[in-house]
Amino acid sequence: MATRQDVVRKSRHENFPVASRLLPRRYRHHLLNVYRFARSVDDAGDEGEPGGRLPLLDAVEDDLDRLYAGSLPRLPFVRALTGTVRTCSIPAEPLRKLVAAGRRDQSVVRYATFAELLGYCELSANPVGHLVLHIFDSATPERFALSDRVCSALQIIEHCQDIAEDLVRGRVYLPADDLRRFGAIEEDLTRSPTAAPVRGVLALQAGRARTLLESGVPLAASLTGFARLAVAGYVAGGRAAVTALERAGYDVVGHAVRPAARRLLAEWPAVFRGRKAAR
Repeated sequence: MATRQDVVRKSRHENFPVASRLLPRRYRHHLLNVYRFARSVDDAGDEGEPGGRLPLLDAVEDDLDRLYAGSLPRLPFVRALTGTVRTCSIPAEPLRKLVAAGRRDQSVVRYATFAELLGYCELSANPVGHLVLHIFDSATPERFALSDRVCSALQIIEHCQDIAEDLVRGRVYLPADDLRRFGAIEEDLTRSPTAAPVRGVLALQAGRARTLLESGVPLAASLTGFARLAVAGYVAGGRAAVTALERAGYDVVGHAVRPAARRLLAEWPAVFRGRKAAR
């Protein structure tokens, strides 16, 4: 499972600033604890022997029971959440949903439609946004709805970037009906340069992600102070990542397509001020 040092290192490779140094230390601490939990649960569902993954997820679930019963969790990354849960009044539900996403990955490895994929994002991505809003004491139903759009968009963008790696794990997060529509087959997902039919599918997903992302932009405007700064950074990272995919012509197999730092820095103040995407 990821140590805190691992978490800090991995966070630098995300599409968005997980816990920017522009934020006060107390917020960075809580954000990194949540990120460490999410990454560790994701690793539990992806790494190690397949037969050991569900028992490990069971252990995480048991530790959440201990945490919310007032007992000391056994796993370090769950134990590290203790202060964050208490200080930020974080409910168990979003944490349990992340575990449920790990369980789903053990049995559901293909998605027929985009709507089904969004259903997966409700477990794998959207809970993280809810946790962030709790950390900033900004949790409301209206903000949750906007946050879900942003987080689903960020998840879809990541799926677009990682199609070859996902297939190696036996999973395809591109909707099957879209693959058929463009005449793409699964073997195309590991061919470099990326096959034209796959590029068509990726362009469709990236367009959907951009639409979702922009529909969630009002979330930043609904916030103030450091909460607004952090959320603007997440949206800016998503915008920059979609732009990177577009500029790469959706050629994602064989090399990493990640957002340029200067593009993210251009988008960040634009989102913060409620402006359209930078040109």
